[in-house]
Amino acid sequence: MRNSLQRLFCLLILGIFTVVVAVACNSTEPDTITTAQKPEDCRIVQHSLGEACVPHNPQRVITLYLYTLTNSLALGIRPVASTYVPGTSIAEYFEEKVDGIESVGSWSEPNLEKILKLNPDLILSLSRLESIHQRLSYIAPTVALSLPFPPPSWKEQLEELAQILNKEEVGQQLMDTYRQRVEELKQALGDRRHTLKVSVAGISLEDGIWAYGETHFSGMVLNDIGLQRPPKQQGDIFYTETISQEKIFDIDSDVLFLVSLGRNDDKKALEKLRQNPLWRKLKVVQENKVYFVDAHWHSSDIFAINAILDDIEKYLIDSL
Repeated sequence: MRNSLQRLFCLLILGIFTVVVAVACNSTEPDTITTAQKPEDCRIVQHSLGEACVPHNPQRVITLYLYTLTNSLALGIRPVASTYVPGTSIAEYFEEKVDGIESVGSWSEPNLEKILKLNPDLILSLSRLESIHQRLSYIAPTVALSLPFPPPSWKEQLEELAQILNKEEVGQQLMDTYRQRVEELKQALGDRRHTLKVSVAGISLEDGIWAYGETHFSGMVLNDIGLQRPPKQQGDIFYTETISQEKIFDIDSDVLFLVSLGRNDDKKALEKLRQNPLWRKLKVVQENKVYFVDAHWHSSDIFAINAILDDIEKYLIDSL
């Protein structure tokens, strides 16, 4: 009887402790830095959901956004894990770079148990994951990057991440290399860039056709080079709503880069488009100036931006 009461008491204490931890982890109070790190071992970084004490030299980083992962790699930080789903379509420029990096689920549903087991010393999250931010902060210092719609420019995203990771010098080198490549393309294109109209559109089975505007990541690259855009893609446009068949001429131009995300359904959509009589009437189709490109034209990391430059060199310079 005595032993039974002792076991019951221990179970009661354990239950109370579990409830207290659960309540704390689910608290929605504003973020407060609770870290065992000494101030000299880390830097205070302000972010969209508060502040975090970021290690000077993090060794076990987990990223909860695909393009944060790729930009981290470019900056010389190799995360131990990230949110991506193995086996899904990933653009060719990115596939080899995730070898050995563990998946902790999708960006919308990160697996907290997996994250905890990996013992990170820094988590790079998103403001849209506010509902789990407090729990992530209990696991490791967590910086929530703000990505509204439309998102910040790819340059701003790279610069912000470089500051968080204390890699400003590397980030500057990446930008210097980009600017040098842009200048080389300008020289190679010559005066053609002032008159050549370049259209960028995407296609999928569920969304049909849409166009990318000047404020999209790819549009910023074209602007830096000085290439022109068709009227419906000019101005403060990230990307357009679905383009109806009747308005397909909105994507007509001297050159068309048609973006596919590489999924099987998207390939079906492309085949369907090729059977459309209006598609065959486009000047750019008749002149055989449609170039089918991959998902890097949709993306915001520096690897994607350099892959866009590769395509511009390949199709607008080398192919002439």
